[in-house]
Amino acid sequence: MVSSTFAIAAPRRGWRWVSLLFAVALLAGCVGSTPSTPSQTAHTLVVGATLEPPTMNPSASPAASIPQVLLYNVYETLVRMDAAGTIKPLLAQSWDVSDDRTVYTFRLNPAAKFASGRTVNAQAVATSFNRIKTETAISAPLVEQMAVVKTTEAVDDHTVKVTLSRPSNLWLYDISSTAGIVYDPDGLAALDTVPAGSGPFVLKQWYKGQSIVLAASGGYWGTAPRLETATYRYFADPNAMNAAMLAGDLDVISNLQAPDAIDQFGDASRFNVIQGTTTGEVVMALNNSRASLKNVKVRRAISMAIDKKALLDTVWNGKGTLIGSMAVPTDPWYEDLTSIEGYDPVGAKKLLAEAKATGLTLKLRVPTIAYATKSAQFVESALRQVGITVTVQELDFATWLKDVHNGGNYDMSIVAHVEARDLRRFTDPAYYFHYDNPDYDKQFAAADEAPAAQLVPLMRKAVRTLADDAAAVWLFALPNLVITKATVTGVPQNAATLSFDLTTIATR
Repeated sequence: MVSSTFAIAAPRRGWRWVSLLFAVALLAGCVGSTPSTPSQTAHTLVVGATLEPPTMNPSASPAASIPQVLLYNVYETLVRMDAAGTIKPLLAQSWDVSDDRTVYTFRLNPAAKFASGRTVNAQAVATSFNRIKTETAISAPLVEQMAVVKTTEAVDDHTVKVTLSRPSNLWLYDISSTAGIVYDPDGLAALDTVPAGSGPFVLKQWYKGQSIVLAASGGYWGTAPRLETATYRYFADPNAMNAAMLAGDLDVISNLQAPDAIDQFGDASRFNVIQGTTTGEVVMALNNSRASLKNVKVRRAISMAIDKKALLDTVWNGKGTLIGSMAVPTDPWYEDLTSIEGYDPVGAKKLLAEAKATGLTLKLRVPTIAYATKSAQFVESALRQVGITVTVQELDFATWLKDVHNGGNYDMSIVAHVEARDLRRFTDPAYYFHYDNPDYDKQFAAADEAPAAQLVPLMRKAVRTLADDAAAVWLFALPNLVITKATVTGVPQNAATLSFDLTTIATR
């Protein structure tokens, strides 16, 4: 066996008991009601955020706003990823991998419990994993990530055996995120509004359109959080969020959406300014199924018409990294591919002429997120210079998910893809990119199945194929720009996961 065994400290029991019935009653009574102002105590955190989750069910929607609130806070996984991108134990205290890399045997922490008091046992893990493969209303990316799983079996109460159909270098990383959430089987029917997790927090209140309040789970099986409550407040206007921070109404801006305003927070006696990296690529998706975009010369021309450095400077105050393909600097296979389809408007016009695509008109549909709407304006102007007419439509995020992400009703779109190591997205022609390249599929599969020593060079080959083929236009990698009050500690510099992880944060 290839050993992956880890030792962890004995858990400490939480310091405050929160009745599940009380939490559920509050939820039922508060959804849609008028919120009160959160009390500012030493153990309360108020976080400014941009996009509200459309549901409390992480398996039902690909929206990254769901795990931002719930992952590691309310829901837990067998393993988790830390801020350095390293896999660590969570519900599983140890695991082994077979010599052929297809069988994972996880040993659960016997202390682990759901918020309901029910033990996190092997059958709960098996039920959670198997429902992704058997239920119909599961988000497509999760189905894709778990497609490699052949069987999940409860060996005994605290031992789970997962058998893969083939070796996969990425699967363990996949289950450190949403695909690997372990749900309380007794709570599956109400997941849309009432989470059923084992994490250090429970959902206390959800004021739809305004805020979400999490409360410390007094019966938490592990180390108790240092916060009593955490409130996520949602702002459509980034300037309004900045004003709330300056006024002292927020403790944290989870990711600054107006980077040109960063100097407003220069008073170190009041604020901490954290600048790091994320896993997010701001991608201008190209609907590869559209007749006008099937020609690689057209796709290359679109990319070459856009000065990505000028866009980054204009849209995001120069904060971020130019990348050139679907990999960010924290990926082990990252390399700078910005020279492929670099800025060349003359060359772009030539390619359009060769493709007989002069006078092209395209619809650019974007969610109302600051980086997306600002980038759309820049792109419209840039493409106009090479003879492409672009119609920009701004959509609320729920509509964008329905019409663009799920419905494929678009020519181009702009959104950040923040899932770690997410090259698999391009292997699925049904995904909203509708990219279909058998050569790329083979390259990705070879990299995923290869011995670990071959992973990086093979994945770089796949990444370069996406760039050469202009499968999308990679505008820039999002930075992690977090503003906190000077009294807030424990916020990591880099965002390596989808979670805004509250478990390390404290106020003083």
